[in-house]
Amino acid sequence: MNVNKVIYAGRLTRDPELRYTPKGTAVATVGMACTLKYKSGDEWKEDTTFVDIEFFGRSAETLGQSSRKGHRLYVEGRLKLDTWEDKNTHEKKSKLKIVGDSFQFIERREESQAAPPPAQKRTATKAAPASGDDDDGEPF
Repeated sequence: MNVNKVIYAGRLTRDPELRYTPKGTAVATVGMACTLKYKSGDEWKEDTTFVDIEFFGRSAETLGQSSRKGHRLYVEGRLKLDTWEDKNTHEKKSKLKIVGDSFQFIERREESQAAPPPAQKRTATKAAPASGDDDDGEPF
């Protein structure tokens, strides 16, 4: 069994670069950073990982039009190894990137500085049992 699944959350390090292939498919490339904080002895340290992420199609268009540097994002996708030859040195190069399948905005900088929405009263309701003879106390 092979699994290639990545979950990554962090901040955009630059504005998305949105372009279109000759066949019209949208492609958005973003850089992201995720910082893990840990304690080493009495001192707090940080370890930041930077990664490029590429989206295609409608996701690429949405991301390209709705996000900017500094926005927080949650991404699910897969790892892909890009390889190429340097034009000047003719050395073989490689780089891991994430090909994004989906994303969610965690929080936008503008929203975090705005006033929170007013609290709404919620009313809890219970669903009636499907049949009267199936009430054994279990919720399913």
